[in-house]
Amino acid sequence: MASTPAAQLAEEAEPTRGRRLIALAIVIPLLALSNVMSNRVLPEWAYVPWNLSMGVALLLIARRAGEGQRAVGLHIRQWRRPMGVGMLLVSGVALIFGLGIAIPATRVAFLDSRASSPSLAVMLYQTLARIPLGTVFLEEVAFRGVLPALLGSSPALRWRWWPVLGASFLFGLWHILPSLGIARGNAAVASALGGDQLVATVLAVVAMMAAGILLCALVRLGKGIKTTMLVHWSTNSLGFLAAWLVIKH
Repeated sequence: MASTPAAQLAEEAEPTRGRRLIALAIVIPLLALSNVMSNRVLPEWAYVPWNLSMGVALLLIARRAGEGQRAVGLHIRQWRRPMGVGMLLVSGVALIFGLGIAIPATRVAFLDSRASSPSLAVMLYQTLARIPLGTVFLEEVAFRGVLPALLGSSPALRWRWWPVLGASFLFGLWHILPSLGIARGNAAVASALGGDQLVATVLAVVAMMAAGILLCALVRLGKGIKTTMLVHWSTNSLGFLAAWLVIKH
């Protein structure tokens, strides 16, 4: 007896679901390993090549699970909308940071010891290489592309809360190690929290979970993760540049 179209679709969907689960079982531990390696083990020079390699590996794993470029929000032929929306948002971020360093009352928020290096070369490396190639590429591929796709659907294709919340929750946990020391390194945070590292870490994780949801919404708005790559780069790199300018000039 021939199977019905609905039964055929169910049979075809089941292997895809199974491949997604297997891919998730690989991707999540791989991200945990990568987080420890980049924050605690590898030398500074290895940060960019390691994270680039991890990002490419995640894309290959997703593809093996049946999630191609379009499914992870990185369709190569789609540029106009994601880049246009992204550049518009970058302009807004630049304006906010410009006002922040121009107003004395908000300038203290940029007093971050991580941007205190006197070298112009270090600042250029951080803003033009380490952040976009080392931080932004891996995090956007992982938390706005691959993980939502494996959890059910990329926001670039369809908004579903479970994939968005799941990926954003993991994005918050991803920032536990990087947040250690922020209570001492940033003058505004130290003043507000009195140097309490536990509170600073919890707040950082919660803030990054909320940021993850917002970035997923921007993926939906721009129809791809190229939008959030630009926004993520602008917030991190222009924030570092603003801190460097305040501290050095």
